[in-house]
Amino acid sequence: MRRPKKPLLTENSQVFTFTRRALVLGGAQGLMATALGARMAYLSIEQNEKYKLLSESNRVQARLVPPRRGWIVDRYNQPIAINRSDFRVDLIPDRLKEPDRILGILTELLELSPDQVQRIKEQLQDAAGYQPVPVAENLSFEKYAAVAIRLPELPGVSPLRSFSRFYPEGAAVAHLTGYVGTPNKNDYEAEKKNPLLIAPGFKIGKDELEKTMEHRLRGTPGQQRIEITARGKLVKELSTLTDEPGGMLPLTIDIGLHSYAARRLGDEAGSIVVLDCNTGEILAMPSMPAYDPNEFSAGISHKTWDMMAGDERHPMINKVMQGLYPSGSTIKPLMSLAFLEKGIDPKATVTCTGAYRVGNAIFHCDKHHGTLAMHEAIEKSCDIYFYHTSLQAGAEVISSMAHRMGFGEKFDLPVPTQRFGTVPDPNWMQTKYHRKWEMYDTINMSIGQGNVLVNPLQLAVMAGRIASGKAIVPHILRTKTMPEPAALPVTPEHLEFVREAMRDVVNRAGTAGIAKLPVDGVLLAGKTGTAQVRRISMAERNSGGVRSNESLGWKMRDHSLFVGFAPADKPRYACAVIVEHGGWGASVAAPACRDVLTYLFDKQKAMAALTALEEQWGGTITERMARRAEKWVAPEKPAKPAEPKQSDKAAAKGEGANPRKAPTKAI
Repeated sequence: MRRPKKPLLTENSQVFTFTRRALVLGGAQGLMATALGARMAYLSIEQNEKYKLLSESNRVQARLVPPRRGWIVDRYNQPIAINRSDFRVDLIPDRLKEPDRILGILTELLELSPDQVQRIKEQLQDAAGYQPVPVAENLSFEKYAAVAIRLPELPGVSPLRSFSRFYPEGAAVAHLTGYVGTPNKNDYEAEKKNPLLIAPGFKIGKDELEKTMEHRLRGTPGQQRIEITARGKLVKELSTLTDEPGGMLPLTIDIGLHSYAARRLGDEAGSIVVLDCNTGEILAMPSMPAYDPNEFSAGISHKTWDMMAGDERHPMINKVMQGLYPSGSTIKPLMSLAFLEKGIDPKATVTCTGAYRVGNAIFHCDKHHGTLAMHEAIEKSCDIYFYHTSLQAGAEVISSMAHRMGFGEKFDLPVPTQRFGTVPDPNWMQTKYHRKWEMYDTINMSIGQGNVLVNPLQLAVMAGRIASGKAIVPHILRTKTMPEPAALPVTPEHLEFVREAMRDVVNRAGTAGIAKLPVDGVLLAGKTGTAQVRRISMAERNSGGVRSNESLGWKMRDHSLFVGFAPADKPRYACAVIVEHGGWGASVAAPACRDVLTYLFDKQKAMAALTALEEQWGGTITERMARRAEKWVAPEKPAKPAEPKQSDKAAAKGEGANPRKAPTKAI
């Protein structure tokens, strides 16, 4: 079989084949070049703006500039909370590499303590993304510069020159202003991941006015545009949009008086409230002991926190708004108004023998006062008179008068929490304890014990309403105009009767002679109170008498209370003092009220008295706090804070503790 012959390869055929293939390949290359050119034209023309912005964002970064917080000032525009220039260093978790190495370098450069290092590590674990973790604040320029020049080897470290919050009066204003702190994860999420909350150096209010007035104090952030290299190194600043500071917050507080009152409390646990009798403006409301808000704003150590958590005087609690106490005998002026409204003759007498029997129970008085009428009963603070007369008046009229005087009232104030206490009556008893109101309930109520619970602000409001005859409402934010308080729905003659009796408590032969003002022509009117916190058994009374406060543990001692107003003839200022477990009202609370009100009439005399006391106590608030911190040694395993008692939980809801059948002294 013959095979077919192959076509002969000629030069012409080879040229034809090559030419054809070259045309096909060239056409393909042309199509590819056309496609690439079209794509490049699309990117460079149509998508020019998009990629220009992306390129710019790689080269230029925009950073939020935290706004400066608005100042908090007093009634005379004196600073209470301000801002000052600050060098600080933060860590940005998402940019942080080799955290142990970097933290070691910062520890050496900034001389960080072990407590500070531990705090930083814990906050890094809880931080969210770009949320800054503060390393140190209020740095010297030398330390700030030492970190700044080593930034290329410290990724995630952010040294800043910014502003920090500063409280010139320190601990004296802690429970007035609160403090600021770095926003946490919950804060960030609550504001729908507001980028301002993760800006390095930005802080928000964490307590009291700083927290409740955050919207007014925060301000509007600025923006800073900077050019950086691919490695993140700063090249230059391009432009800055300045921030808008927060608004100023003017208060009714007199910061000089407030600070004086805080210092006058010394090492006691308690509070002082001073009001303008005619307007209800709060002039002072310190609660001591307290923390230093300057330390809290910078971040405190575990040891400092453990020290405060273990302090039985509770420096973290605002006792003005959150403290609830039996009113003791400070309730007796209010009781007398209820008696007069009931129609009881103020000249009717009762004989005090030191004991008063109702059924099988015996109720006691601290002295044998003999026969006395209402005026002298207020002046001498005779419990027997009020036991007897309260049973004639009845609980309903007493409860009604207590509400009119501000007891049990929750005031409209910019505070995070406010406990408003209890004014018991038959309906309350039935609802709360499902039992009938008994005679001993009325007797206990007549001397401010049993289920009666008030806070210091309510006591000051009572004193101010009695003094002025106006239904004043306390307020702390200063405004240009204030509505005139309504007249108090109490007979003016009855108010005048009680005012005269309160004047004689201090200036005649009453229980508070020690409270006389050392100011010529100015008389103080007031009422002492000693509120018992423990049950006194008959066995104790029969085995040598009631034990003295000095022989008891601190928590078992009586509370010391005093309310007053001055000048007695033309009231302008009302004051309430409560010293926890301070003993007799006449010996502790009354002198404190005397000195604080003296400050309003003669600052020189008041300061001289305070200087002498602080020499005895061992220095100023700051000096004493520093010494306590140095001496305090934290236990290896701090005790777990005790769960609040059921009565405390009830009090937080405005309810009273369990009723007590045994009355107590309330001088």
